[in-house]
Amino acid sequence: MLKSTKNFKMHSYPGMVALITVNSGTEKNIMAAGWHSFISMDPPMYGVAIGKGRYTYSLVQQANHFGVNFVPYEFAEFIQESGTWTGEETDKFKDSGMEWFLGEKLGVPIVKEAYLAYELVVQDCRAYGDHDWFVGEIVQTYQDDELFGTDGLPDFNKLTIPLYLGRSTYLKINDKTEKNQFIIK
Repeated sequence: MLKSTKNFKMHSYPGMVALITVNSGTEKNIMAAGWHSFISMDPPMYGVAIGKGRYTYSLVQQANHFGVNFVPYEFAEFIQESGTWTGEETDKFKDSGMEWFLGEKLGVPIVKEAYLAYELVVQDCRAYGDHDWFVGEIVQTYQDDELFGTDGLPDFNKLTIPLYLGRSTYLKINDKTEKNQFIIK
């Protein structure tokens, strides 16, 4: 039975974790972000919450651009590592063996293993408690078309997506996961 409580409970998972990439001068970094969202379709805008103490925070502020990358379940351990390690002490790309290339528009690192990625130019940044919400306009999209159906949805016969449950735990979404479509008339 639902009842009021004095205990705060953060409940935003399960959810997808995005890999945020940035290239600022000679420094590049990648971090996992669980708090992110599409904000607008026209123009296409996406937002991500970045903690003020994170190494990526200052790099995004300096560069004024960032990347958003979504990788398959096979890379869930790297997602966790990139959210745990700091780029101040390690080159996460090199140490993990993750391959990347510089994006066409902004030179943002794009993860080769991603099934979908964006390059974004920062349009706004606002403080909300211990995180800032960076909003970027998507200027370039990358997609592995072989992993999507003709309806634009992921093809779970070819792609397995990780959902973060919290506490370093991931759920595998694939062709065995129950899927329902609800058409409201």
